[in-house]
Amino acid sequence: MLVTLEQAELCTLPLNTSCMSMPVSPSQAMLIKTLLYCIALLTVTLNLLVLISICHFRQLHTSTNVLLLSLAVSDLFVGLVLMPTAIATLQSCWILDKITCALWILFSCILTSSSVGSMVLISVDRYMAICAPLHYSSMITPRRAKICVSLCWICSVIYNFIILKDHLSQRDMLNPCPQGCTPIINYIAGAVDFILTFFSPVTVIIVLYMRVFVVAVSQARVMRSQIVAVKSRTLIVVAKKSEMRAARTLGIVLLVFILCLCPYYCPSLAGQDHTDNGSSPEVWLFYCNSSLNPLIYAFFYLWFRKAIKLIVSLQILQPGSREAKIM
Repeated sequence: MLVTLEQAELCTLPLNTSCMSMPVSPSQAMLIKTLLYCIALLTVTLNLLVLISICHFRQLHTSTNVLLLSLAVSDLFVGLVLMPTAIATLQSCWILDKITCALWILFSCILTSSSVGSMVLISVDRYMAICAPLHYSSMITPRRAKICVSLCWICSVIYNFIILKDHLSQRDMLNPCPQGCTPIINYIAGAVDFILTFFSPVTVIIVLYMRVFVVAVSQARVMRSQIVAVKSRTLIVVAKKSEMRAARTLGIVLLVFILCLCPYYCPSLAGQDHTDNGSSPEVWLFYCNSSLNPLIYAFFYLWFRKAIKLIVSLQILQPGSREAKIM
């Protein structure tokens, strides 16, 4: 009986945030949960629209959209699995078994790594499209993009199995609270994860997009200084403008992603132990990035707005709708 009381008391200590209730009234807690559930529903709905759009319309089967499809799959599972689970345990302890907790942690880490990998692939795609336009269509094909996406997900699974090996095999030792689901990543593992999942990818993204920005500015100056008279030459210029608009839109996506990911890795940057708590503001900021991505597409991509109209009006059920001109 004494051991049980000690464990129960330990579960309420501030060190264990997964078993700690929010310092708000029941009505405020209900309002917060309702708002978060609405965000999760919005995330699932918007990313489903992205998935249906890219998969259904044949004109959208491009290399860049294959990468966006991978990102949308990751964002969809964030809204479908991670957000509802985090909301359900927002004011209570983990009610499921330890194996389910370990799988939930592993799944969340896999989605994070795959999202980062997709962002790196998107930056490489835009770099090739702007800086090497003559070789882009031959080097970056939809088939190669699919292979890269598959490797990204496979590597993400293997990497997270390795880095979470101790956590998966010693669940009871890691968390003193019997009903807790908050693994604590030590400094060494956190430093490795910080370098491989945050610092290195973000560095690659920034370097590539700085190069894209320099080339785009120089091309814009050339285009303003020349008067194009030949029709075929005009088509080439329009294509370059299209690629630049896509680079600008995806650059915004990358910038928002980095801003949402930075607070999550701030403890590792400061040399502190990193606690992967599903109810912390840093984690929820990263979750909300999954909602922002399709909103950015809707604001900047005309093809996405057209696809939404066709999907909502059920015109995609008509014969031949796959061949509709979206772009």
